Order: sequence, then C-alpha cells, then structure tokens
Amino acid sequence: MSITVTTWSLEQLSPQDLRPAAAPGGDVEIRRAEVPSPEFSRFLYSAVGGDIHWRDRLGLGYEEWRQILERPGVETWVAYEKGTPAGYVELDPQDDGVVEIIYFGLIPAFRGRRIGGHLLSYGTARAWDLAERWPQRPPTKRVWLHTCSLDGPHAMDNYLRRGFKLFDTKVTEEADGPTPGPWDGAFA
Repeated sequence: MSITVTTWSLEQLSPQDLRPAAAPGGDVEIRRAEVPSPEFSRFLYSAVGGDIHWRDRLGLGYEEWRQILERPGVETWVAYEKGTPAGYVELDPQDDGVVEIIYFGLIPAFRGRRIGGHLLSYGTARAWDLAERWPQRPPTKRVWLHTCSLDGPHAMDNYLRRGFKLFDTKVTEEADGPTPGPWDGAFA
C-alpha cells in the first residue's frame, strides 16, 4: 500500500531573513552535542521522528551513523527541558556555503510547549554562523530545509514564521508502513 506525500523545500538567503521566536518560559536550554555519538543521534532521530514516518536512517549501521556525524561541520544541537532531551536540530553543510537543516523536531511529549520555534530559531542561527566554528567551511550563503505532509501540523507554519521561503514542491507516492519510535513498537 502507498500514500501520497507532498514535500516542500524552503530556504533563507541571508541571516537577516531569520525571524526568531521568543524563548519559551521555564528551564529550557540548547546545547551542542560536541562528541559525535551514533547512539545518541539515533535515539534523537527515532524519538522525534517515530510518529511522523522518519525512516531514511533507520537501516543505517553504527559505522554509517559515525561517518555522517564526524563529517566536518555536521552539528547536532539539542534542546533540553529540565535536563531532559526535548528535541534537536542537525545541520549538514554542503558545497558552496549551503547548510541544510537536515533534521529538526521535538519528541512528542515536548510538542506544543513553545520549544519548537525557539529551537528552530537557534538552529537556523547556528547554520548561519557555522563557519565561525568550522574555519575550513566557507561562510554560509544559504540555509535550506524540507518538510512534508507527514510532519506535524504546525511544522510548515513554524518554518514560514521563522522567515523561510518556499522554493520547491514535489508530490510522490511512498510505501506506507509502521515507523518505530525510540524502540520497536513504541507507537504501535
């Protein structure tokens, strides 16, 4: 069985395009995971994407995860609420000063608490200043991401409110099936 999926690609072409969200109240902090950890990254990936059909990395082995995370300029920024991981942003530098926000989202228990806009704002700002932490990378000239009709109902609005502009739309048919959460069967 297949499902129709619409994928939207959005971009910012200048740091001035970013319209930051207000920081949420409470004890929320965002920190960079400076030590590449396939185990932690896979936890974040499956915990955030488990209920919204993230599957593209599930078949990767430990070594494949390690190779992705150890590429110069790849960064994972994690939001914590009272010390508990709430969500993350993974930045993927590409050629010619382009940075993709390749993964972004919140663990379901932390959605709807005003953390997402703040995390997206923070992660986008880190995409724009990536070359300051990675001098071998060229200055960022473009930040882009994609979202799809399987993502949360507030995803597109969050991207647009942060100043991202739509530049491409694609409709595809994809295989439908279960998507595991942080452990097999978590969202069964």
